[in-house]
Amino acid sequence: MRLRIELRGVIRIASFNINGIKARLPRLLEWLEETRPSVACLQEIKTQDEGFPAAEFEKIGYKAIWHGQKGFNGVAILADGAEPVEVQRGLAGEPEDEHSRYIEADVFGVRVACIYLPNGNPQPGPKFDYKLRWMERLRGRMREIAREEVPAIVIGDYNVIPNDCDVWSPPAMASDALMQPASRDAYTRLLHDGWTDALGTHNPQGGVWTFWDYQAGAWQRDHGFRIDHALLSPELADRLVACGVDKAHRGREKASDHAPVWVTLRD
Repeated sequence: MRLRIELRGVIRIASFNINGIKARLPRLLEWLEETRPSVACLQEIKTQDEGFPAAEFEKIGYKAIWHGQKGFNGVAILADGAEPVEVQRGLAGEPEDEHSRYIEADVFGVRVACIYLPNGNPQPGPKFDYKLRWMERLRGRMREIAREEVPAIVIGDYNVIPNDCDVWSPPAMASDALMQPASRDAYTRLLHDGWTDALGTHNPQGGVWTFWDYQAGAWQRDHGFRIDHALLSPELADRLVACGVDKAHRGREKASDHAPVWVTLRD
């Protein structure tokens, strides 16, 4: 009998940039079975649609929808014992954009959008310009969701360090696209539209990391930063019970460079 840790009347929605679903499938299955989120949003699955290991998730009770891309990007939504009902994949406004970075579904009475926002490096340059355009397109979609007045969460890898307290060393990252004023301003505009940054609200002093680079012993020295975020609509923010980071999973063998983030909500 599989262990379920979720409480009656509560749902847990989590996000995990897995950094290659085939390479880290054992770690992903391990995390799912140990923590048992109601919904798991994945980023950087790095596989074409036909290569997505849906059958492996079905074996442990999860059903999935996904938006893949060969070797890069890719997002997915998994639900424990339920079929996510797809609402949208991709963002409008730039028809030539073929990156697989956005998927949205209704599941357990919540609108769930899973995102993998562009990194934007090197900056300045076309990749940073694309990042900012993508963020504006995301804002447009989030405004559309807000007008529906549904309980909603936009969760995933935002590739934005919102504040100096969200990074181990602001000077070390000062030239990075993740910390540029334009990136931060675009993120702040999402919050000003009425969305709540769950981790940021619950940890106003910062010091909570979700990413540690593979280089320079970043994990061993705890040189991390917070770029994985869960933004809640007003209809969902009132139901927030707890949020956190499954930091220990970053320290396991052949782990992703991200740790899962999660929110617990009253059902």
